[in-house]
Parts: sequence; structure tokens; C-alpha cells
Amino acid sequence: MPAAPSPAALALLAVRAEVAKAVVGQDDTVTGLLIALLAGGHVLLEGVPGVAKTLLVRTLSTALSLDTKRVQFTPDLMPGDVTGSLIYDSSTSAFTFREGPVFTNILLADEINRTPPKTQASLLEAMEEHQVSVDGISRKLPAPFMVAATQNPVEYEGTYPLPEAQLDRFLLKLTMDLPGRDDEIEVIRRHSLGFDPQDLHAAGVRPVAGASELEQAREEVAQVTVAGEILAYVVDLVRATRTAPSFQLGVSPRGATAILKSARAYAWLSGRAFVTPDDIKALALPTLRHRVALRPEAEMDGVAVDGILLSILATVPVPR
Repeated sequence: MPAAPSPAALALLAVRAEVAKAVVGQDDTVTGLLIALLAGGHVLLEGVPGVAKTLLVRTLSTALSLDTKRVQFTPDLMPGDVTGSLIYDSSTSAFTFREGPVFTNILLADEINRTPPKTQASLLEAMEEHQVSVDGISRKLPAPFMVAATQNPVEYEGTYPLPEAQLDRFLLKLTMDLPGRDDEIEVIRRHSLGFDPQDLHAAGVRPVAGASELEQAREEVAQVTVAGEILAYVVDLVRATRTAPSFQLGVSPRGATAILKSARAYAWLSGRAFVTPDDIKALALPTLRHRVALRPEAEMDGVAVDGILLSILATVPVPR
């Protein structure tokens, strides 16, 4: 008989049910956000306006009893508006550091591609090292820490595509599509009954887990085993992206470690203590789609990144 789920596993699974009280039909996205938290990574959420990207992150942080702050990225936003800055205190005749919104557990970076690269880059140190350096002094960020950045599709006017170095720092890129007909009917029904996206408490969303459960869950995820043939399979997949004719940039070794971390968290959420090839396949698109770049001629021909990755998954031999 399989072992009973641990208290941490039950708590994390309960988070999904809480999020569903406010967000309809985004189960895959909720799972992706939980995977990123378990793996200590960051998430890029892409979708047209109005598909509940912001609501999803707010609801998740409420269900996990974590602090969250939101920054609306705009063309005139400065790096210090995100990380914090030194402020002159006239009473002491000295400069003191005022923390920016990055000092939180979940930072919602809304429409990150609407701010110039200089401000986008202000998050790099925070994402990679979980700290902020101002005036030569490094200040640690709270734990856990995750950036959940939303962006509209890059073909929209007035956007600044994220540089490759920053894209590579996101563990997952999740695409939020428009809801299906039945889900959209449910969304409208809830609003007709008085649902207020700004009042999650009234919607019945309650904290069902916290930082301690998340820390315990991370320790359990670290115990998930990965067989040698699975490691080889991951390497074969990423190496195939480097020779794909339509890609001018393939996946780096960091991408290989990212898919491994994601798959371990996914296996744990699925109640297993080992990673299977299906776990790798399930996480391949969200983990790799933002780590490759199409050749210009492929873009002109309307080739889709996900389509090429799916063809690679179909051709790379799967371990038995």
C-alpha cells in the first residue's frame, strides 16, 4: 500500500481547493505556482488582460498565509521603486534605507514587460540570490521569496521584451488562456451573485497552509529520487533544442536543472517519491518555452515554440 500523504502534502493540496473558490478553470496554473514555491523558483505568467493573473497570485498568497506586495510596472518606474532606496532623515542627519516592495514573500510584478530593461534588471539579484544590495550593503529578503511576474503578449504595443538573462531566471513560464465556455459561464455566475475580487474573505478563501508547511514540503521534495536514466533523458531533451533547425538559441544547462527541480516537485505533489518520464514531459513546456529563441525566418513562417518542443518530446527516446 502507498504511504499516506504527509501533513505538508495535505496542506499544499488544500491550497488548490482554496484558490478554486476565487479563480475558475486555472488548475494547471495553480499547480505551476505551487511547483515554483516548492522548488524555490519564480514564475512568469503570460496572458491577455482579464484572465485573472493578478487575482490568482493574491488568492494563492492568502491561502498560504504569506505576505504579498504588488508593483505595477510602468515606463517611468525606477529600480529604487522596486528594491528600496536611501532616504535622508533630517532628524538624525543621516541616510536610512527604506525597503521597497521586493521585501515580501510573493512579489507580484504586474506587467513586467511595460517597464524598461534597467528596472526589469533590478530584480535580477533578488531573484538569483534572494537579497538586495544598496550602497554596498546586502540585505536579505524574507523566506520564502518568489517573484510572480505577469506580462501581456509581447506583440502588444508599448512593451519591452525581457532580456534572455532575466528570462532564464524564471523557473516556469505559464500561459493563461481565455477560459472555456463552461468556465466563463461560472465566472459570470459568481459575479452575478456578488463575487468581489477585492474581497477574498467574503469569497470564503482561508489560510490553509503557511511558511512552516511549505518548508517541510521543500524538505520532502528534496528526498524525491531521480534515476540515472531520467537524468540522461533530461540532458537528451535539452541537447535536442540546441540542434533544432528552427531555434537560434537552445536550452542551457541551467534549463536542464530547472526541469529536474520542477519534475521533482510535480512528482511529490502527485504523491510519488520518484520522478517518471511523464513528470519530465508534463513540465517540459513551461520549463523550457522561455529558454529558447526562434530564428527570424521561423518567426516569419509563424512557427510556434511549443510546437517545436512537442516535436522534440515526440522524437527523443523515452527511458523504459
